[in-house]
Amino acid sequence: MVLSYIWLSFFLIAFIIAAYKWLILGDGMIFKVLTDGIFKAANDGFDISLKLVGLMALFLGFMRIGEKAGAINFLSRIVGPFFSRLFPEVPKNHPAIGHMMMNFSANMLGLDNAATPFGLKAMESLQELNPDKDRATNAQLMFLVLHASGLTLIPVSIIAMRASMDPPAANPTDIFVPCMIVTFVATMAALITVSIKQKINLFQPVIIFWVAGISAILGALVWFLTTLSKADLELFSVKLSNGLILLIFLVFLLGALWKKVNVFESFVDGAKGGFEIAVRIIPYLIAMLVAISVLRNSGVFDYIISVFETFFSFLGVNTDFVGALPTALMKPLSGSGARGMMVEAMNTHGADSFVGRLSSIFQGTSDTTFYVVAVYFGAVSVKNTRYAIPAMLIADLVGVTTAILIGYMFFY
Repeated sequence: MVLSYIWLSFFLIAFIIAAYKWLILGDGMIFKVLTDGIFKAANDGFDISLKLVGLMALFLGFMRIGEKAGAINFLSRIVGPFFSRLFPEVPKNHPAIGHMMMNFSANMLGLDNAATPFGLKAMESLQELNPDKDRATNAQLMFLVLHASGLTLIPVSIIAMRASMDPPAANPTDIFVPCMIVTFVATMAALITVSIKQKINLFQPVIIFWVAGISAILGALVWFLTTLSKADLELFSVKLSNGLILLIFLVFLLGALWKKVNVFESFVDGAKGGFEIAVRIIPYLIAMLVAISVLRNSGVFDYIISVFETFFSFLGVNTDFVGALPTALMKPLSGSGARGMMVEAMNTHGADSFVGRLSSIFQGTSDTTFYVVAVYFGAVSVKNTRYAIPAMLIADLVGVTTAILIGYMFFY
């Protein structure tokens, strides 16, 4: 129901702004722009879904091999003590735990191609435990909100974009540590928000131990990566990400051979599921992309930015950060749109400007909230998303606020 209200409000707000531009400002092209955007968004949604078919088939095919080889259960046993506290509804050593862990790991390494199939498989596994198939469970909400918080170690694509600008950034990797800090804070905000809602005690020794351990490991890795040059950092990232994907595939295959699993039939069986999921999300994805398109093309963001600038100027607060806000506002709605806003900010203000760097930090933090909701809940046909969107937006708000503070601390 929440998703329906948000979807409808996008259209109403966009049409009100479009009518104002047409009647008051005399913009005769506004409705054509909206219509063209709607058609393009519908085609984009279909194209995205089709492109997912191959990746979904590949990764879910190997996932099925890993399940039959026992690799997923093995991973579930390792993280089981921690996940059993965060996901009390999920039985001990359930395959969903392994699927979620693989999704989180892929996200942290910036492996978008792997994170989505792993995440959709996790949602499917959790849906098997769902007594009310139309309503999101606590476990699904916890998983998806943590996923959307977007904890990432190395924002490789953003570093590459900063290096490719004309003129390029003097030090394209200087946003690496700020991005790491902001994504970690946003993830903790997501964890705390959902835990309060679900009455989960985060002060249990197991949770404290795991969170402290992960924090220490991330801190050590951040320190190590900051000692590398730009070229070495990119090389390390490429080797780590690609090497881990190939290692996962190899471990699954070797495990299957050890267990005498029929590898080819298992792969085909899993790949069929990937095709079915990719097709199932088409209407959900098109619906969300169309709503986002009319909101963006109507010019709503321009008015929001103007309100922010006026408000903070009235308070006497430095408003230099406002130029980067379009990227932050677009990020929950559209990943490609936010990327375009970031590039525009760097083209306008310079890659090494405060606005250019802050836009890069915004782009490197959190996932695309409404895209995630449409795709992941659509894949398992969950209609009642409960408080998923408010919780994700709270994490987004914490991430944006932290990014602004960190941006001033590092670059102003």
